[in-house]
Amino acid sequence: MRMPLVIFALVFGLMAPALAQDVTPLVTAEWLKANAGNANVVTLDIRDKVAETDLGDKPYLANSVVAPYSSAGWRTSIDGVPGKLPNLQDITKLISGLGIDNDDHVVIVPWGTDSTEFGAATRVYWTFKYLGHDAVSILDGGWRQYDAAGGERVASLPKPTPAVFSVSPREELLATTEEVEAALKDGIRLVDGRPAEQYEGTSKSPVVAKAGTIPGSVNLAHSELYLKDQATFVRPETIKALSESLDVSSDKPAITFCNTGHWASITWFGLSEVLGNKNVSMYDGSMAEWTASDARPVVNGAGR
Repeated sequence: MRMPLVIFALVFGLMAPALAQDVTPLVTAEWLKANAGNANVVTLDIRDKVAETDLGDKPYLANSVVAPYSSAGWRTSIDGVPGKLPNLQDITKLISGLGIDNDDHVVIVPWGTDSTEFGAATRVYWTFKYLGHDAVSILDGGWRQYDAAGGERVASLPKPTPAVFSVSPREELLATTEEVEAALKDGIRLVDGRPAEQYEGTSKSPVVAKAGTIPGSVNLAHSELYLKDQATFVRPETIKALSESLDVSSDKPAITFCNTGHWASITWFGLSEVLGNKNVSMYDGSMAEWTASDARPVVNGAGR
Protein backbone atom coordinates (compact mmCIF):
# COMPACT_ATOMS: atom_id res chain seq x y z
CA MET A 1 0.00 0.00 0.00
CA ARG A 2 1.15 3.55 -0.57
CA MET A 3 2.87 5.79 1.94
CA PRO A 4 4.76 9.10 1.76
CA LEU A 5 7.86 8.72 -0.42
CA VAL A 6 10.51 9.50 2.22
CA ILE A 7 8.93 7.26 4.85
CA PHE A 8 8.36 4.54 2.27
CA ALA A 9 11.99 4.55 1.16
CA LEU A 10 13.20 4.42 4.74
CA VAL A 11 10.84 1.72 5.93
CA PHE A 12 10.99 -0.47 2.85
CA GLY A 13 14.75 -0.25 2.73
CA LEU A 14 14.85 -1.71 6.24
CA MET A 15 12.22 -4.37 5.76
CA ALA A 16 12.82 -5.55 2.18
CA PRO A 17 15.34 -8.28 3.09
CA ALA A 18 13.03 -9.69 5.75
CA LEU A 19 10.08 -9.68 3.40
CA ALA A 20 12.12 -11.37 0.68
CA GLN A 21 12.89 -14.21 3.09
CA ASP A 22 9.27 -14.47 4.16
CA VAL A 23 7.79 -14.79 0.68
CA THR A 24 7.04 -18.49 0.45
CA PRO A 25 4.18 -20.08 -1.54
CA LEU A 26 2.34 -20.95 1.68
CA VAL A 27 2.28 -19.11 5.00
CA THR A 28 0.74 -20.19 8.29
CA ALA A 29 -2.01 -18.53 10.29
CA GLU A 30 0.55 -17.65 12.97
CA TRP A 31 2.72 -15.95 10.36
CA LEU A 32 -0.23 -13.90 9.14
CA LYS A 33 -1.24 -12.93 12.67
CA ALA A 34 2.30 -11.67 13.28
CA ASN A 35 2.69 -9.82 9.97
CA ALA A 36 -0.76 -8.66 8.85
CA GLY A 37 -0.25 -5.14 10.18
CA ASN A 38 3.03 -4.57 8.31
CA ALA A 39 2.94 -1.71 5.83
CA ASN A 40 3.92 -3.88 2.87
CA VAL A 41 1.85 -6.97 3.63
CA VAL A 42 -1.61 -7.04 2.03
CA THR A 43 -4.06 -9.66 3.22
CA LEU A 44 -6.28 -10.39 0.22
CA ASP A 45 -9.59 -11.95 1.27
CA ILE A 46 -11.08 -13.73 -1.76
CA ARG A 47 -13.81 -15.64 0.12
CA ASP A 48 -17.17 -15.79 -1.64
CA LYS A 49 -20.54 -15.06 0.00
CA VAL A 50 -19.20 -13.86 3.35
CA ALA A 51 -22.47 -12.01 3.99
CA GLU A 52 -24.41 -15.28 3.75
CA THR A 53 -22.52 -16.97 6.58
CA ASP A 54 -23.17 -17.16 10.32
CA LEU A 55 -19.91 -15.50 11.35
CA GLY A 56 -21.72 -12.91 13.44
CA ASP A 57 -20.92 -9.22 13.45
CA LYS A 58 -17.17 -9.65 12.74
CA PRO A 59 -16.85 -11.70 9.55
CA TYR A 60 -13.71 -10.09 8.09
CA LEU A 61 -9.99 -10.45 8.72
CA ALA A 62 -8.37 -7.43 10.30
CA ASN A 63 -6.00 -5.49 8.02
CA SER A 64 -7.41 -7.05 4.85
CA VAL A 65 -8.87 -6.04 1.51
CA VAL A 66 -11.80 -7.92 0.03
CA ALA A 67 -12.14 -9.14 -3.56
CA PRO A 68 -14.39 -12.24 -3.79
CA TYR A 69 -13.15 -14.79 -6.30
CA SER A 70 -16.46 -15.26 -8.11
CA SER A 71 -17.55 -11.65 -8.36
CA ALA A 72 -14.58 -9.26 -8.19
CA GLY A 73 -13.38 -9.85 -11.75
CA TRP A 74 -10.53 -12.33 -11.38
CA ARG A 75 -11.84 -14.33 -14.36
CA THR A 76 -14.02 -13.63 -17.38
CA SER A 77 -15.49 -15.17 -20.54
CA ILE A 78 -13.61 -14.55 -23.77
CA ASP A 79 -14.96 -15.71 -27.14
CA GLY A 80 -17.44 -17.98 -25.39
CA VAL A 81 -14.80 -19.66 -23.19
CA PRO A 82 -15.53 -19.14 -19.46
CA GLY A 83 -13.08 -18.53 -16.65
CA LYS A 84 -10.25 -16.96 -18.60
CA LEU A 85 -7.76 -14.36 -17.46
CA PRO A 86 -9.16 -10.85 -18.11
CA ASN A 87 -7.29 -8.48 -20.39
CA LEU A 88 -4.33 -6.73 -18.78
CA GLN A 89 -6.11 -3.41 -18.43
CA ASP A 90 -9.00 -4.93 -16.48
CA ILE A 91 -6.96 -7.16 -14.18
CA THR A 92 -4.50 -4.32 -13.47
CA LYS A 93 -7.39 -2.01 -12.61
CA LEU A 94 -8.79 -4.61 -10.20
CA ILE A 95 -5.50 -5.08 -8.37
CA SER A 96 -4.63 -1.38 -8.28
CA GLY A 97 -8.09 -0.60 -6.93
CA LEU A 98 -7.39 -2.88 -3.98
CA GLY A 99 -4.50 -0.66 -2.95
CA ILE A 100 -1.90 -3.21 -4.00
CA ASP A 101 1.36 -2.00 -5.52
CA ASN A 102 4.49 -3.79 -6.70
CA ASP A 103 6.24 -3.55 -3.34
CA ASP A 104 3.50 -5.42 -1.47
CA HIS A 105 3.65 -8.99 -0.25
CA VAL A 106 0.15 -10.27 -1.07
CA VAL A 107 -1.25 -13.05 1.13
CA ILE A 108 -4.34 -14.68 -0.38
CA VAL A 109 -6.99 -16.03 1.98
CA PRO A 110 -9.65 -18.54 0.83
CA TRP A 111 -12.19 -20.23 3.11
CA GLY A 112 -10.05 -23.36 3.40
CA THR A 113 -12.91 -25.84 3.04
CA ASP A 114 -11.78 -28.25 0.32
CA SER A 115 -9.55 -28.51 -2.74
CA THR A 116 -12.08 -27.00 -5.14
CA GLU A 117 -12.53 -23.94 -2.95
CA PHE A 118 -8.76 -23.73 -2.38
CA GLY A 119 -8.47 -23.50 -6.17
CA ALA A 120 -9.71 -19.94 -5.91
CA ALA A 121 -6.51 -19.07 -4.05
CA THR A 122 -4.20 -20.93 -6.42
CA ARG A 123 -5.85 -19.33 -9.44
CA VAL A 124 -5.42 -15.82 -8.01
CA TYR A 125 -1.86 -16.72 -6.98
CA TRP A 126 -1.13 -17.88 -10.56
CA THR A 127 -2.59 -14.59 -11.83
CA PHE A 128 -0.15 -12.54 -9.75
CA LYS A 129 2.75 -14.73 -10.86
CA TYR A 130 1.73 -14.42 -14.51
CA LEU A 131 1.59 -10.65 -14.11
CA GLY A 132 5.19 -10.67 -12.86
CA HIS A 133 4.50 -10.20 -9.14
CA ASP A 134 6.57 -12.67 -7.12
CA ALA A 135 5.72 -11.43 -3.63
CA VAL A 136 2.59 -13.53 -3.23
CA SER A 137 1.61 -16.33 -0.84
CA ILE A 138 -1.47 -18.31 0.14
CA LEU A 139 -2.62 -18.70 3.73
CA ASP A 140 -2.37 -22.46 4.24
CA GLY A 141 -5.66 -23.52 5.79
CA GLY A 142 -7.36 -20.27 4.82
CA TRP A 143 -9.97 -18.72 7.06
CA ARG A 144 -10.45 -22.01 8.91
CA GLN A 145 -6.91 -22.00 10.25
CA TYR A 146 -6.85 -18.23 10.79
CA ASP A 147 -10.00 -18.29 12.88
CA ALA A 148 -8.92 -21.39 14.80
CA ALA A 149 -5.64 -19.64 15.63
CA GLY A 150 -7.50 -16.67 17.10
CA GLY A 151 -6.87 -14.26 14.24
CA GLU A 152 -8.34 -10.81 14.72
CA ARG A 153 -11.77 -10.29 13.18
CA VAL A 154 -13.53 -7.01 12.40
CA ALA A 155 -17.04 -5.89 11.49
CA SER A 156 -16.06 -3.83 8.47
CA LEU A 157 -13.07 -2.56 6.52
CA PRO A 158 -12.13 0.85 5.12
CA LYS A 159 -12.23 1.34 1.38
CA PRO A 160 -8.74 0.78 -0.07
CA THR A 161 -6.78 3.72 -1.43
CA PRO A 162 -5.99 2.94 -5.07
CA ALA A 163 -2.33 2.26 -5.85
CA VAL A 164 -0.22 1.84 -8.98
CA PHE A 165 0.33 -1.79 -9.94
CA SER A 166 2.53 -2.40 -12.99
CA VAL A 167 2.60 -5.71 -14.83
CA SER A 168 5.29 -7.60 -16.73
CA PRO A 169 3.50 -10.68 -18.05
CA ARG A 170 5.33 -13.99 -17.97
CA GLU A 171 3.93 -15.60 -21.08
CA GLU A 172 5.71 -18.85 -20.25
CA LEU A 173 3.22 -19.46 -17.43
CA LEU A 174 0.15 -19.32 -19.68
CA ALA A 175 -0.23 -22.07 -22.26
CA THR A 176 -2.35 -21.36 -25.33
CA THR A 177 -4.27 -23.88 -27.41
CA GLU A 178 -1.58 -23.66 -30.07
CA GLU A 179 1.09 -24.44 -27.48
CA VAL A 180 -0.88 -27.44 -26.23
CA GLU A 181 -1.17 -28.70 -29.81
CA ALA A 182 2.60 -28.30 -30.17
CA ALA A 183 3.14 -30.08 -26.85
CA LEU A 184 1.21 -33.07 -28.20
CA LYS A 185 3.64 -33.33 -31.11
CA ASP A 186 6.72 -32.71 -28.97
CA GLY A 187 5.84 -35.16 -26.22
CA ILE A 188 5.62 -32.53 -23.48
CA ARG A 189 3.75 -33.91 -20.49
CA LEU A 190 0.12 -32.77 -20.19
CA VAL A 191 -1.39 -33.07 -16.71
CA ASP A 192 -5.17 -33.20 -16.28
CA GLY A 193 -6.15 -31.87 -12.84
CA ARG A 194 -9.80 -32.96 -13.00
CA PRO A 195 -11.48 -35.81 -11.09
CA ALA A 196 -10.81 -39.29 -12.49
CA GLU A 197 -14.32 -39.69 -13.91
CA GLN A 198 -13.92 -36.59 -16.07
CA TYR A 199 -10.46 -37.66 -17.19
CA GLU A 200 -11.82 -41.11 -18.07
CA GLY A 201 -14.80 -39.62 -19.93
CA THR A 202 -17.57 -41.13 -17.77
CA SER A 203 -18.77 -37.63 -16.83
CA LYS A 204 -18.09 -34.09 -17.97
CA SER A 205 -18.56 -30.47 -17.04
CA PRO A 206 -21.45 -28.58 -18.72
CA VAL A 207 -18.94 -26.09 -20.13
CA VAL A 208 -17.07 -28.82 -22.02
CA ALA A 209 -18.45 -29.95 -25.38
CA LYS A 210 -17.11 -33.48 -25.34
CA ALA A 211 -16.29 -35.98 -22.57
CA GLY A 212 -12.73 -37.22 -22.24
CA THR A 213 -9.27 -35.70 -22.11
CA ILE A 214 -6.40 -34.57 -24.31
CA PRO A 215 -4.48 -37.50 -25.82
CA GLY A 216 -1.37 -38.55 -23.94
CA SER A 217 -2.27 -36.71 -20.75
CA VAL A 218 -1.99 -38.10 -17.23
CA ASN A 219 -4.40 -37.51 -14.37
CA LEU A 220 -3.29 -35.76 -11.18
CA ALA A 221 -6.64 -34.93 -9.59
CA HIS A 222 -6.73 -31.69 -7.61
CA SER A 223 -8.21 -33.46 -4.59
CA GLU A 224 -4.99 -35.47 -4.22
CA LEU A 225 -3.13 -32.27 -3.37
CA TYR A 226 -5.27 -30.97 -0.51
CA LEU A 227 -6.00 -32.43 2.91
CA LYS A 228 -9.61 -31.47 3.48
CA ASP A 229 -9.77 -32.54 7.13
CA GLN A 230 -6.70 -30.49 8.05
CA ALA A 231 -7.42 -27.70 5.54
CA THR A 232 -3.82 -27.77 4.36
CA PHE A 233 -1.93 -28.34 1.13
CA VAL A 234 0.05 -31.56 0.89
CA ARG A 235 3.80 -31.56 1.53
CA PRO A 236 6.43 -31.56 -1.25
CA GLU A 237 7.27 -35.22 -0.70
CA THR A 238 3.66 -36.19 -1.40
CA ILE A 239 3.60 -34.23 -4.64
CA LYS A 240 6.94 -35.75 -5.62
CA ALA A 241 5.61 -39.27 -5.09
CA LEU A 242 2.41 -38.56 -7.00
CA SER A 243 4.20 -36.92 -9.92
CA GLU A 244 6.82 -39.66 -10.17
CA SER A 245 4.09 -42.30 -10.27
CA LEU A 246 2.71 -40.52 -13.34
CA ASP A 247 6.10 -40.01 -14.96
CA VAL A 248 5.86 -36.25 -14.50
CA SER A 249 9.37 -34.86 -14.20
CA SER A 250 10.36 -32.48 -11.43
CA ASP A 251 12.28 -30.28 -13.86
CA LYS A 252 11.05 -30.84 -17.42
CA PRO A 253 8.28 -28.83 -19.15
CA ALA A 254 4.66 -29.74 -18.40
CA ILE A 255 1.26 -28.14 -18.95
CA THR A 256 -1.63 -28.47 -16.51
CA PHE A 257 -5.27 -28.20 -17.56
CA CYS A 258 -8.81 -28.94 -16.36
CA ASN A 259 -12.14 -27.56 -17.59
CA THR A 260 -11.62 -23.81 -17.20
CA GLY A 261 -8.20 -23.32 -15.59
CA HIS A 262 -9.44 -23.52 -11.99
CA TRP A 263 -8.52 -27.03 -10.83
CA ALA A 264 -5.51 -26.82 -13.15
CA SER A 265 -4.16 -23.98 -11.03
CA ILE A 266 -4.06 -26.32 -8.01
CA THR A 267 -2.01 -28.85 -9.95
CA TRP A 268 0.20 -26.07 -11.35
CA PHE A 269 0.73 -24.68 -7.83
CA GLY A 270 1.72 -28.09 -6.51
CA LEU A 271 4.16 -28.88 -9.29
CA SER A 272 5.60 -25.41 -9.85
CA GLU A 273 5.50 -23.66 -6.49
CA VAL A 274 5.57 -26.40 -3.87
CA LEU A 275 7.63 -29.03 -5.71
CA GLY A 276 9.68 -26.38 -7.51
CA ASN A 277 9.42 -27.25 -11.22
CA LYS A 278 9.56 -23.81 -12.83
CA ASN A 279 8.96 -25.28 -16.29
CA VAL A 280 5.25 -25.86 -15.67
CA SER A 281 2.61 -23.69 -17.35
CA MET A 282 -1.19 -23.70 -17.17
CA TYR A 283 -3.65 -23.97 -20.05
CA ASP A 284 -6.06 -21.15 -19.21
CA GLY A 285 -8.76 -22.19 -21.69
CA SER A 286 -8.46 -25.88 -20.76
CA MET A 287 -11.07 -28.40 -21.99
CA ALA A 288 -13.73 -25.71 -22.49
CA GLU A 289 -11.55 -24.16 -25.18
CA TRP A 290 -10.00 -27.41 -26.43
CA THR A 291 -13.38 -29.01 -27.18
CA ALA A 292 -14.79 -25.88 -28.83
CA SER A 293 -13.43 -27.30 -32.10
CA ASP A 294 -14.24 -30.82 -33.33
CA ALA A 295 -10.86 -30.84 -35.05
CA ARG A 296 -9.02 -31.26 -31.73
CA PRO A 297 -8.73 -34.85 -30.50
CA VAL A 298 -10.32 -36.08 -27.27
CA VAL A 299 -9.82 -39.56 -25.83
CA ASN A 300 -10.97 -41.69 -22.92
CA GLY A 301 -8.24 -41.07 -20.35
CA ALA A 302 -8.37 -44.58 -18.91
CA GLY A 303 -7.20 -46.01 -22.21
CA ARG A 304 -4.83 -43.26 -23.25
